[in-house]
Amino acid sequence: MTPNQANTIYPCPFSKGYGIPTEQAWSLLKIFFIYRFIISSLFIILFYSQLDTSIVKNHGVSLYTISSHSYFVFSIISGIFAFKRIVNYSLQAQAVILGDIIFIILLMHASGGISSGVGILLVVSTAAGGLLIGGRCALFFAALASLSVLSEHIYDILINNSPRLFTYAGILGASCFTIAYLSYTLAKRTEQSEKIASQHQQTISNLEELNRHIIQNLQSGIIISNSKQEIQMYNQASLNIMGHACQAPPESLSDISDQLSDSFKLWSLDKQQNFSLIGLPAQKQVHSRFSLIKTPEETFHMIIIEDTFLYNQQLQQSKLASLGRLTASIAHEIRNPLGAISHANQLLSEAPSLDKEDIRLTEIIQSHCLRMNKIIEDVLQLSRRHRSKREKIQLNLWVENYLQGFIYDTGSSLDNFKISTQESDLWVYMDTGHLKQIFDNLCSNALKYGDSKQKVVIEINLFKGSPCISFFDNGKPIDSETINHLFEPFFTTSASGTGLGLYISKELAELNQAKLSYAITHDNKSSFILNLPKADSSKIEL
Repeated sequence: MTPNQANTIYPCPFSKGYGIPTEQAWSLLKIFFIYRFIISSLFIILFYSQLDTSIVKNHGVSLYTISSHSYFVFSIISGIFAFKRIVNYSLQAQAVILGDIIFIILLMHASGGISSGVGILLVVSTAAGGLLIGGRCALFFAALASLSVLSEHIYDILINNSPRLFTYAGILGASCFTIAYLSYTLAKRTEQSEKIASQHQQTISNLEELNRHIIQNLQSGIIISNSKQEIQMYNQASLNIMGHACQAPPESLSDISDQLSDSFKLWSLDKQQNFSLIGLPAQKQVHSRFSLIKTPEETFHMIIIEDTFLYNQQLQQSKLASLGRLTASIAHEIRNPLGAISHANQLLSEAPSLDKEDIRLTEIIQSHCLRMNKIIEDVLQLSRRHRSKREKIQLNLWVENYLQGFIYDTGSSLDNFKISTQESDLWVYMDTGHLKQIFDNLCSNALKYGDSKQKVVIEINLFKGSPCISFFDNGKPIDSETINHLFEPFFTTSASGTGLGLYISKELAELNQAKLSYAITHDNKSSFILNLPKADSSKIEL
């Protein structure tokens, strides 16, 4: 049976909108079979054992024998059909209830009529009709049972001159109606309760899945443990930040880091000290914060892990944003007199009375005006930072198109560049304007500082499952002191540089959850590496 069939509803032809989910309905039908098997067996046992000789009257021996054995056979056959699900559920349920009414009426007549007490079993059958079928079907079978009881009693009076017990017959019929209606109402309420419970369960399941997805995609590490340091839940970022490279999932805090376990013990003794710095290899520090999560059953502990480098970087970004706004206002004030100086210098350079030395001085003035204007433009760019508008990009095709545009804009030659593709179909999630600005800076620097006799190699590859672009300019490696300040603002080793190009490129990369870094190749050459976010695995920042 398919999953869709598991929720199929089988309504009665005479009812409107009532039905029972398949699995529950078949289970009820099987339980009712067990009851009918026991009752039909008892009728046969009572007949052969003669434990109660009054149950079979002299005029009903033959009818009782045939009815009891037929009822037993009918119960066995209907049970086989129920367990094998040979026939449609609705048809089986209606046939079973109808068969019960017929056989019980026959057995009641064979046992001496309504006074025998056998007719009370009709109440159970009509109640089963309300549970198994419900709706108008339950009332239909209750009416059929009541009419059958009344008809049998009238027939018994006319043929056997039995005592008139119409009151008892009426009470039995009313009981059938009442029990059928109550069982139908109970079944309907049970169904509604199960639907509500199922909806609540689905809602809780969806919320759990949503929470799990959010936690797994956070950049900060999250670990939930109990008081015994047994890990209940964690995200992948926590293992990446702590440098946990084991294949087996960690079961306790000590499996991730002994220092983390010791920090947890110290926090357990003094809840006021809810943070600590953990030293890791390669001079890396991790900031951990501890807090309590109290539930009615148990108290859990949440540990938030952050890389101090990212924390300091965010702090620096905040400071530079304030500095950017300040410098932007100053830059606007400088630009006006600078424009006047540049304009006056151009007019002065056109004077016919100037000698060569004076013309050279005007050229120096104009050159420095342009340089100051370039610095102002870079400073203004710091204050004009907008949120990234990321989109899905086919990386290989984008790099080829970009390189053609860069060569056209700068007037350089295609022979100066070479694209090396290790992966042919990579998709990234990034702002195309920011990516172009990063490429502009890296390609310009490669042409300016690299070996002019060799090509600049742009290699597209995968690094730890994420797209990666490497720029090899074949230039001499940068000394360690310069590397420490390479991505700082206004730091430059060039007499004509502003020191903002690499800083802005790194900032734009991090704004798109990418990473720009410098590395020295195995053959002692310079390279810049840009790790990009994969299109289907962008992270949620905390």
